[in-house]
Formats: sequence, C-alpha cells, structure tokens
Amino acid sequence: MNGPADAYHWLMARAAPADPFDLHVAASILSLAWAEALVGRCPLPVFAGLDGVALESLAWRLFPAAWPGLAVLADGPAALGDDEVAVRDLLWMYADGGSDLQRDLAAMIARRCSRPNHLWQDLGLRNRGELSMLMRRHFGGLADRNRQDMKWKKFLFRMICRAEGFTLCTAPVCTDCDDFDSCFGAEDGEAMLAHIRSGRPLPAL
Repeated sequence: MNGPADAYHWLMARAAPADPFDLHVAASILSLAWAEALVGRCPLPVFAGLDGVALESLAWRLFPAAWPGLAVLADGPAALGDDEVAVRDLLWMYADGGSDLQRDLAAMIARRCSRPNHLWQDLGLRNRGELSMLMRRHFGGLADRNRQDMKWKKFLFRMICRAEGFTLCTAPVCTDCDDFDSCFGAEDGEAMLAHIRSGRPLPAL
C-alpha cells in the first residue's frame, strides 16, 4: 500500500463477507480519518472517533485481514467533547436495531461532524446521496424527521438544541429565514478521498 490514497482499496480488499454498502461506508470513514491522522501526527482514534478497543472490534467484524496494519495506528483514546456526545447519543437513540455497527457509526459520524466540510465529504463518501442512504439505512427515524432535506450537520445540531430547550432560528418557518440557503442549499463539492488520490494535500488540521 502506498499511503492513505490507497487505504480505501486496501481495506476493501481485506473485507469480511458483509454488506457491500456498509463496508464502503466504514472504509471511507477510516481512510479519510487515517489520512488526517497522518497529517496531524495523531493516532487514528483522534479522527475516527473510536478508541483502540472499538477500532479493533470494528476491524475484526468488517476488515479482519486489515487489523494487523491498523493496529499500529489505533492506540489511544477518543476523547469526547460535549457536542460530540450529544450527536452520538442522538444518533444512537434513532439507531434501527441497535447493532454494533450502528453504535460504531454513531460514534464515527459524531466525531466527523467536527470537521469543516459537508458531512458527506467529512465521512469520505462520494456524494450526499450516499449519506442519505446511510441515514435511511441505519438511522431511519432521523431520516424521516429530516423531511425537508436540511443539511445533515445543521439538522443534527438543530435536533439537539430543540431537545435542550434552545433554538437556533429566529424565523417562525424555514422559508422565511434569511439563512435558508445555509441550511438547505446545494451540498456540492469534491469527494475528499478523490482529493487525496489526486495527490493534493489535505488542508492543515
């Protein structure tokens, strides 16, 4: 393997016989987190949102042949901030079935919400459609509540604020809000793994 640009294909080549879309999502998140960990000179848990124990468990379930290579990167805790805990708990509350994978996805998505791009980009996915599929597949109750197709980071934090008795909005309805486009506008952009494969560096962390 020639560095993080190859990490996705390296993981997928070592995958268990699991659901292809779930493997794709997990490999995408881990590959981008790995690239950022190398740039930031940090252990993988800092950017993946799973501590070493959880990463090992995920690897043995989805990418068993990759664990020896991941193990050298996976030592360390995944310290949680208050916002991250709130996002993780919200996702877990709406997890369809409460599987080990959904627990891990909730933690990884919550950590990746702290990154600066659209959520689909910060999960290493190809486009927003893949994020929508992920949410419908594993967090269907949340997907149902996001009927207006608000940007996912905006929607998750709006849900948290409402649960805590706060409001982010001054307009009575979204269509009356001056910030409508920031919540519902297009989520175009380049996929981050494609950016890495092109040989361009990631932004400073």
